[in-house]
Amino acid sequence: MRVDLFDFDLPDERIALRPAEPRDSARLLVVDPNAESHLSDHRVGDLTSFLRAGDALVFNDTKVIPAQLEGIRHRDGSSQRVSATLHMRTGPSRWKAFAKPGKRIKQGDRISFGHSGESCFLGSLDATVEEKGEAGEVTLLFDLSGPALDEAITAVGHIPLPPYIAAKRPEDERDRADYQTIYAREEGAVAAPTAGLHFTPALFEALDKAGIERHFVTLHVGAGTFLPVKADDTADHKMHLESGYVSAEIAARLNVVRERGGRIVCVGTTSLRLIESAAEESGEIMPWAGATGIFITPGYRFKAVDMLMTNFHLPRSTLFMLVSAFAGFETMHAAYKHAISTGYRFYSYGDASLLFRKDR
Repeated sequence: MRVDLFDFDLPDERIALRPAEPRDSARLLVVDPNAESHLSDHRVGDLTSFLRAGDALVFNDTKVIPAQLEGIRHRDGSSQRVSATLHMRTGPSRWKAFAKPGKRIKQGDRISFGHSGESCFLGSLDATVEEKGEAGEVTLLFDLSGPALDEAITAVGHIPLPPYIAAKRPEDERDRADYQTIYAREEGAVAAPTAGLHFTPALFEALDKAGIERHFVTLHVGAGTFLPVKADDTADHKMHLESGYVSAEIAARLNVVRERGGRIVCVGTTSLRLIESAAEESGEIMPWAGATGIFITPGYRFKAVDMLMTNFHLPRSTLFMLVSAFAGFETMHAAYKHAISTGYRFYSYGDASLLFRKDR
Protein backbone atom coordinates (compact mmCIF):
# COMPACT_ATOMS: atom_id res chain seq x y z
CA MET A 1 0.00 0.00 0.00
CA ARG A 2 1.08 3.60 -0.52
CA VAL A 3 2.56 5.06 2.65
CA ASP A 4 0.88 8.43 2.04
CA LEU A 5 -2.49 6.75 2.60
CA PHE A 6 -1.58 6.68 6.29
CA ASP A 7 -0.85 10.40 6.51
CA PHE A 8 -2.88 12.93 8.50
CA ASP A 9 -2.41 16.44 9.85
CA LEU A 10 -1.76 16.71 13.59
CA PRO A 11 -1.69 20.15 15.25
CA ASP A 12 1.47 20.63 17.29
CA GLU A 13 -0.52 21.40 20.45
CA ARG A 14 -1.98 17.87 20.41
CA ILE A 15 1.42 16.35 21.32
CA ALA A 16 1.49 15.56 25.06
CA LEU A 17 4.66 16.60 26.90
CA ARG A 18 3.66 15.13 30.27
CA PRO A 19 1.35 12.25 31.25
CA ALA A 20 -2.07 12.74 32.78
CA GLU A 21 -2.25 12.81 36.58
CA PRO A 22 -3.30 10.37 37.86
CA ARG A 23 -2.34 8.12 34.97
CA ASP A 24 -5.72 6.39 34.69
CA SER A 25 -7.50 9.74 34.30
CA ALA A 26 -6.31 9.92 30.68
CA ARG A 27 -9.02 9.89 28.03
CA LEU A 28 -9.95 6.62 26.32
CA LEU A 29 -11.45 6.53 22.85
CA VAL A 30 -13.31 3.24 22.37
CA VAL A 31 -13.31 2.15 18.72
CA ASP A 32 -15.62 -0.71 17.74
CA PRO A 33 -15.81 -1.11 13.95
CA ASN A 34 -18.45 -3.81 14.35
CA ALA A 35 -20.91 -1.61 16.28
CA GLU A 36 -23.47 0.77 14.83
CA SER A 37 -21.78 3.64 16.64
CA HIS A 38 -18.06 3.15 16.07
CA LEU A 39 -16.67 5.75 18.51
CA SER A 40 -17.31 6.65 22.14
CA ASP A 41 -15.41 8.85 24.60
CA HIS A 42 -14.41 7.62 28.05
CA ARG A 43 -11.56 7.57 30.60
CA VAL A 44 -8.93 4.88 31.10
CA GLY A 45 -10.45 4.26 34.52
CA ASP A 46 -13.58 3.02 32.70
CA LEU A 47 -11.67 0.13 31.12
CA THR A 48 -13.47 -2.57 33.14
CA SER A 49 -16.77 -1.48 31.54
CA PHE A 50 -15.61 -2.84 28.17
CA LEU A 51 -14.11 -6.10 29.41
CA ARG A 52 -15.74 -9.13 30.97
CA ALA A 53 -14.78 -11.77 33.51
CA GLY A 54 -12.49 -14.32 31.89
CA ASP A 55 -10.83 -11.87 29.50
CA ALA A 56 -7.03 -11.62 29.73
CA LEU A 57 -4.97 -8.47 29.50
CA VAL A 58 -1.47 -9.05 28.10
CA PHE A 59 1.18 -6.56 29.26
CA ASN A 60 4.75 -6.01 28.12
CA ASP A 61 6.90 -5.94 31.27
CA THR A 62 10.04 -4.58 29.61
CA LYS A 63 11.87 -1.88 31.55
CA VAL A 64 13.32 1.24 29.93
CA ILE A 65 17.05 1.68 30.43
CA PRO A 66 18.94 5.01 30.17
CA ALA A 67 20.04 4.14 26.66
CA GLN A 68 20.93 7.62 25.40
CA LEU A 69 24.70 7.96 25.58
CA GLU A 70 26.82 11.04 24.91
CA GLY A 71 30.52 10.70 24.23
CA ILE A 72 33.64 11.52 22.25
CA ARG A 73 34.82 9.66 19.16
CA HIS A 74 38.58 9.16 18.87
CA ARG A 75 40.44 8.49 15.60
CA ASP A 76 44.03 9.20 14.52
CA GLY A 77 44.58 11.79 17.22
CA SER A 78 41.38 13.70 16.48
CA SER A 79 38.14 13.68 18.42
CA GLN A 80 34.50 14.67 17.94
CA ARG A 81 31.41 14.71 20.14
CA VAL A 82 28.88 12.00 19.22
CA SER A 83 25.73 10.47 20.65
CA ALA A 84 24.37 6.95 20.47
CA THR A 85 20.96 5.51 21.24
CA LEU A 86 21.20 1.84 22.12
CA HIS A 87 18.34 -0.16 20.62
CA MET A 88 19.10 -3.89 20.67
CA ARG A 89 21.51 -5.98 22.70
CA THR A 90 23.20 -8.72 20.67
CA GLY A 91 25.60 -10.11 23.27
CA PRO A 92 27.01 -9.57 26.79
CA SER A 93 29.18 -6.70 25.55
CA ARG A 94 27.50 -5.77 22.25
CA TRP A 95 24.69 -3.38 21.42
CA LYS A 96 23.28 -2.15 18.15
CA ALA A 97 22.79 1.61 18.29
CA PHE A 98 21.81 4.61 16.20
CA ALA A 99 24.73 7.03 16.20
CA LYS A 100 24.88 10.75 15.39
CA PRO A 101 26.52 12.15 13.38
CA GLY A 102 26.43 8.74 11.71
CA LYS A 103 28.31 9.73 8.55
CA ARG A 104 31.44 10.65 10.52
CA ILE A 105 31.69 7.38 12.42
CA LYS A 106 33.74 4.54 10.94
CA GLN A 107 34.38 0.92 11.78
CA GLY A 108 37.24 0.70 14.27
CA ASP A 109 36.57 4.09 15.91
CA ARG A 110 36.89 4.28 19.67
CA ILE A 111 34.17 6.13 21.58
CA SER A 112 34.35 7.22 25.21
CA PHE A 113 30.87 7.74 26.64
CA GLY A 114 30.28 9.82 29.76
CA HIS A 115 32.82 12.13 31.35
CA SER A 116 30.86 13.51 34.27
CA GLY A 117 32.62 11.47 36.95
CA GLU A 118 29.31 10.10 38.22
CA SER A 119 30.11 6.39 37.98
CA CYS A 120 32.50 3.97 39.61
CA PHE A 121 34.10 3.54 36.18
CA LEU A 122 35.77 6.96 36.45
CA GLY A 123 32.89 8.57 34.62
CA SER A 124 33.45 6.89 31.27
CA LEU A 125 32.33 3.89 29.27
CA ASP A 126 34.47 2.93 26.30
CA ALA A 127 33.46 1.06 23.15
CA THR A 128 34.77 0.17 19.70
CA VAL A 129 32.65 0.57 16.56
CA GLU A 130 32.67 -3.06 15.46
CA GLU A 131 30.33 -2.68 12.46
CA LYS A 132 28.65 0.15 10.60
CA GLY A 133 25.28 -0.35 8.93
CA GLU A 134 22.80 1.88 7.16
CA ALA A 135 21.02 5.03 8.39
CA GLY A 136 23.47 5.65 11.21
CA GLU A 137 23.20 2.19 12.75
CA VAL A 138 26.37 0.80 14.33
CA THR A 139 27.34 -2.21 16.42
CA LEU A 140 29.23 -1.18 19.55
CA LEU A 141 31.60 -3.58 21.32
CA PHE A 142 31.99 -2.27 24.86
CA ASP A 143 35.05 -2.85 27.02
CA LEU A 144 32.72 -3.98 29.81
CA SER A 145 30.38 -6.96 29.72
CA GLY A 146 27.28 -8.34 31.42
CA PRO A 147 26.18 -6.77 34.73
CA ALA A 148 29.20 -4.46 34.77
CA LEU A 149 28.13 -3.00 31.43
CA ASP A 150 24.54 -2.64 32.66
CA GLU A 151 25.76 -0.72 35.70
CA ALA A 152 27.90 1.59 33.61
CA ILE A 153 25.06 2.35 31.16
CA THR A 154 22.78 3.17 34.10
CA ALA A 155 25.46 5.48 35.52
CA VAL A 156 26.26 7.51 32.40
CA GLY A 157 23.14 7.15 30.25
CA HIS A 158 19.98 9.22 29.94
CA ILE A 159 16.36 8.28 29.32
CA PRO A 160 15.92 8.51 25.53
CA LEU A 161 12.76 10.59 25.29
CA PRO A 162 10.92 10.29 21.98
CA PRO A 163 12.15 12.91 19.50
CA TYR A 164 8.80 14.72 19.42
CA ILE A 165 9.17 15.38 23.17
CA ALA A 166 12.94 15.87 23.25
CA ALA A 167 12.62 18.59 20.61
CA LYS A 168 10.44 20.60 22.98
CA ARG A 169 12.07 20.06 26.38
CA PRO A 170 15.02 18.24 27.96
CA GLU A 171 14.72 15.01 29.90
CA ASP A 172 14.40 15.56 33.64
CA GLU A 173 14.13 13.53 36.82
CA ARG A 174 10.34 13.18 36.48
CA ASP A 175 10.82 11.21 33.26
CA ARG A 176 12.70 8.47 35.12
CA ALA A 177 9.36 7.58 36.75
CA ASP A 178 6.87 8.91 34.19
CA TYR A 179 8.42 6.98 31.28
CA GLN A 180 8.16 3.63 33.06
CA THR A 181 5.18 1.35 33.64
CA ILE A 182 4.39 0.41 37.24
CA TYR A 183 5.01 -3.24 36.38
CA ALA A 184 8.31 -2.81 34.47
CA ARG A 185 10.63 -5.66 35.37
CA GLU A 186 12.87 -6.90 32.53
CA GLU A 187 15.54 -4.33 31.67
CA GLY A 188 16.34 -3.77 28.01
CA ALA A 189 13.90 -1.35 26.37
CA VAL A 190 14.90 1.92 24.77
CA ALA A 191 11.30 3.14 24.61
CA ALA A 192 8.38 2.53 26.94
CA PRO A 193 5.41 0.35 25.95
CA THR A 194 3.35 3.49 26.30
CA ALA A 195 -0.18 2.05 26.54
CA GLY A 196 0.93 0.54 29.82
CA LEU A 197 1.80 3.95 31.26
CA HIS A 198 -1.91 4.50 31.99
CA PHE A 199 -2.19 1.72 34.57
CA THR A 200 -2.26 2.38 38.31
CA PRO A 201 -2.57 0.15 41.39
CA ALA A 202 -6.19 1.30 41.71
CA LEU A 203 -6.96 0.23 38.13
CA PHE A 204 -5.27 -3.13 38.68
CA GLU A 205 -7.45 -3.62 41.76
CA ALA A 206 -10.59 -2.83 39.75
CA LEU A 207 -9.56 -5.31 37.05
CA ASP A 208 -8.95 -8.01 39.66
CA LYS A 209 -12.39 -7.46 41.18
CA ALA A 210 -13.95 -7.73 37.71
CA GLY A 211 -12.34 -11.13 37.14
CA ILE A 212 -10.04 -9.95 34.36
CA GLU A 213 -6.73 -11.78 34.19
CA ARG A 214 -3.31 -10.16 33.86
CA HIS A 215 -0.42 -11.84 32.03
CA PHE A 216 3.06 -10.57 31.21
CA VAL A 217 5.28 -11.07 28.18
CA THR A 218 8.53 -9.29 27.31
CA LEU A 219 9.45 -7.40 24.14
CA HIS A 220 12.34 -4.95 24.42
CA VAL A 221 11.19 -1.90 22.48
CA GLY A 222 13.90 -0.47 20.22
CA ALA A 223 14.61 3.03 18.96
CA GLY A 224 13.47 1.86 15.53
CA THR A 225 9.91 2.46 16.73
CA PHE A 226 10.52 6.20 16.26
CA LEU A 227 12.05 5.98 12.79
CA PRO A 228 9.92 7.37 9.95
CA VAL A 229 8.85 5.19 7.06
CA LYS A 230 10.92 6.58 4.20
CA ALA A 231 9.67 4.19 1.53
CA ASP A 232 6.80 5.22 -0.74
CA ASP A 233 5.21 1.77 -0.50
CA THR A 234 4.82 -0.41 2.58
CA ALA A 235 6.26 -3.37 0.64
CA ASP A 236 9.63 -1.57 0.54
CA HIS A 237 9.87 -0.81 4.27
CA LYS A 238 12.14 -2.93 6.47
CA MET A 239 11.28 -3.22 10.16
CA HIS A 240 14.04 -3.15 12.77
CA LEU A 241 14.21 -6.26 14.92
CA GLU A 242 13.16 -6.30 18.57
CA SER A 243 13.91 -9.17 20.95
CA GLY A 244 11.51 -10.77 23.39
CA TYR A 245 9.87 -13.93 24.62
CA VAL A 246 6.61 -15.61 25.62
CA SER A 247 7.14 -18.23 28.31
CA ALA A 248 5.62 -21.71 28.07
CA GLU A 249 3.55 -20.96 31.19
CA ILE A 250 2.06 -17.76 29.78
CA ALA A 251 1.38 -19.36 26.39
CA ALA A 252 -0.51 -22.20 28.10
CA ARG A 253 -2.55 -19.83 30.25
CA LEU A 254 -3.54 -17.67 27.29
CA ASN A 255 -4.59 -20.73 25.31
CA VAL A 256 -6.85 -21.72 28.21
CA VAL A 257 -8.42 -18.26 28.09
CA ARG A 258 -9.13 -18.66 24.37
CA GLU A 259 -10.52 -22.18 24.79
CA ARG A 260 -13.08 -21.06 27.34
CA GLY A 261 -14.23 -18.12 25.23
CA GLY A 262 -12.28 -15.33 26.89
CA ARG A 263 -10.71 -12.57 24.85
CA ILE A 264 -7.02 -11.78 24.47
CA VAL A 265 -6.64 -8.03 25.07
CA CYS A 266 -3.15 -6.71 24.33
CA VAL A 267 -1.98 -3.60 26.14
CA GLY A 268 0.16 -1.93 23.53
CA THR A 269 1.28 -2.72 20.01
CA THR A 270 4.45 -4.33 21.39
CA SER A 271 2.58 -7.09 23.22
CA LEU A 272 0.33 -7.54 20.18
CA ARG A 273 3.30 -7.92 17.83
CA LEU A 274 4.86 -10.45 20.18
CA ILE A 275 1.68 -12.53 20.61
CA GLU A 276 1.06 -12.54 16.87
CA SER A 277 4.68 -13.60 16.31
CA ALA A 278 4.16 -16.50 18.73
CA ALA A 279 0.76 -17.60 17.40
CA GLU A 280 0.13 -20.43 14.96
CA GLU A 281 -2.31 -19.97 12.07
CA SER A 282 -4.88 -21.81 14.20
CA GLY A 283 -4.60 -19.09 16.86
CA GLU A 284 -2.77 -21.32 19.34
CA ILE A 285 -0.08 -19.32 21.16
CA MET A 286 3.25 -21.12 21.40
CA PRO A 287 6.25 -20.52 23.67
CA TRP A 288 8.48 -18.16 21.74
CA ALA A 289 11.85 -16.42 22.08
CA GLY A 290 13.93 -14.46 19.63
CA ALA A 291 13.83 -11.31 17.52
CA THR A 292 10.72 -10.26 15.65
CA GLY A 293 10.43 -7.90 12.73
CA ILE A 294 6.73 -8.54 12.13
CA PHE A 295 5.23 -5.71 10.05
CA ILE A 296 1.45 -5.56 10.22
CA THR A 297 -0.45 -3.63 7.56
CA PRO A 298 -4.06 -3.77 6.28
CA GLY A 299 -4.78 -7.21 4.91
CA TYR A 300 -2.99 -9.01 7.73
CA ARG A 301 -5.06 -11.80 9.30
CA PHE A 302 -4.86 -11.59 13.08
CA LYS A 303 -4.47 -15.01 14.63
CA ALA A 304 -4.88 -14.61 18.40
CA VAL A 305 -5.54 -11.02 19.54
CA ASP A 306 -9.15 -9.84 20.00
CA MET A 307 -8.73 -6.31 21.41
CA LEU A 308 -5.96 -3.74 21.61
CA MET A 309 -5.38 -0.85 23.98
CA THR A 310 -2.92 1.63 22.51
CA ASN A 311 -1.97 5.30 22.41
CA PHE A 312 -2.37 7.58 19.39
CA HIS A 313 0.43 7.19 16.86
CA LEU A 314 2.39 9.26 14.38
CA PRO A 315 1.19 9.82 10.82
CA ARG A 316 2.81 7.56 8.21
CA SER A 317 4.10 5.31 11.01
CA THR A 318 4.17 1.52 11.15
CA LEU A 319 2.02 1.71 14.28
CA PHE A 320 -0.76 3.66 12.57
CA MET A 321 -0.60 1.03 9.84
CA LEU A 322 -0.97 -1.67 12.49
CA VAL A 323 -4.07 -0.15 14.12
CA SER A 324 -5.56 0.40 10.66
CA ALA A 325 -5.10 -3.29 9.99
CA PHE A 326 -6.67 -4.18 13.34
CA ALA A 327 -9.79 -2.01 13.43
CA GLY A 328 -10.10 -1.05 9.76
CA PHE A 329 -8.45 1.59 7.57
CA GLU A 330 -11.47 3.89 7.24
CA THR A 331 -12.50 3.39 10.87
CA MET A 332 -9.09 4.44 12.19
CA HIS A 333 -8.91 7.50 9.95
CA ALA A 334 -12.31 8.52 11.31
CA ALA A 335 -11.18 7.77 14.87
CA TYR A 336 -8.07 9.94 14.56
CA LYS A 337 -10.06 12.76 12.97
CA HIS A 338 -12.44 12.61 15.94
CA ALA A 339 -9.56 12.48 18.42
CA ILE A 340 -7.87 15.52 16.93
CA SER A 341 -11.06 17.58 16.72
CA THR A 342 -12.10 16.78 20.32
CA GLY A 343 -8.76 17.47 21.99
CA TYR A 344 -7.24 14.04 22.64
CA ARG A 345 -3.54 14.15 23.52
CA PHE A 346 -1.21 12.19 21.20
CA TYR A 347 1.89 10.01 21.39
CA SER A 348 3.85 8.53 24.30
CA TYR A 349 2.48 10.68 27.14
CA GLY A 350 -0.91 11.11 25.53
CA ASP A 351 -4.35 9.54 25.80
CA ALA A 352 -5.38 6.01 24.85
CA SER A 353 -7.71 4.11 22.59
CA LEU A 354 -9.37 0.72 23.03
CA LEU A 355 -9.80 -1.05 19.71
CA PHE A 356 -12.03 -4.00 18.90
CA ARG A 357 -10.77 -6.17 16.07
CA LYS A 358 -12.75 -5.73 12.87
CA ASP A 359 -14.80 -8.79 11.94
CA ARG A 360 -13.41 -10.57 8.93
